Amino acid sequence: MTDVLPPEGLDLLFRKARTHNGWQDAPVSDDLLLKVVELASTGPTAFNQQPIRVIFVRSDEEKARLAPALSRGNLEKTMAAPAVAILCYDLDFWKHLDAAAPGFDAASMFDGNRAAALESAQRNGSLQAGYFILAARALGLDTGPMSGFDKQKVADAFLTDHPSWEVNMLVNLGHGNAEALRPQRPRHAPEFTASIV
Repeated sequence: MTDVLPPEGLDLLFRKARTHNGWQDAPVSDDLLLKVVELASTGPTAFNQQPIRVIFVRSDEEKARLAPALSRGNLEKTMAAPAVAILCYDLDFWKHLDAAAPGFDAASMFDGNRAAALESAQRNGSLQAGYFILAARALGLDTGPMSGFDKQKVADAFLTDHPSWEVNMLVNLGHGNAEALRPQRPRHAPEFTASIV
């Protein structure tokens, strides 16, 4: 691969990307949310397993169901966000591998091996969560990923019809209010983070 994003693309996806805590009163269409999922799904996963599952919470009624699961610091900004994505991974992803990875019997690696399915779903579902955030940014949305919530309360409120899904993280979505951004904090130098052996 020889193509490289121009500096503006790198800024959009990484250098100027921020976790947003404040939101403009601007709608986000269902079509745009589905385009985020579609774009995120194009990123590679092991055996093309695609374990991510997404529930978009938009209405005041559904946000009220989500509210008891949120930490105090995440409540106000989540209620104000135009959409909240509950990002999950499906432990039964392997049941769909015949369609996702035809011609290769990957499903047999996970059938009857819940530990292997859990490890793979967590890893690849988190990978897809990263793709999801980048896809949202690429399509003009700001994001506010969060881990400050009670996973079991979210599951009890939203996953009763999906017993094989596990909650991974929440991501607020919309058009961010730049005035509510905090100053960007320092990043570690690459020499601190990485070693080359």
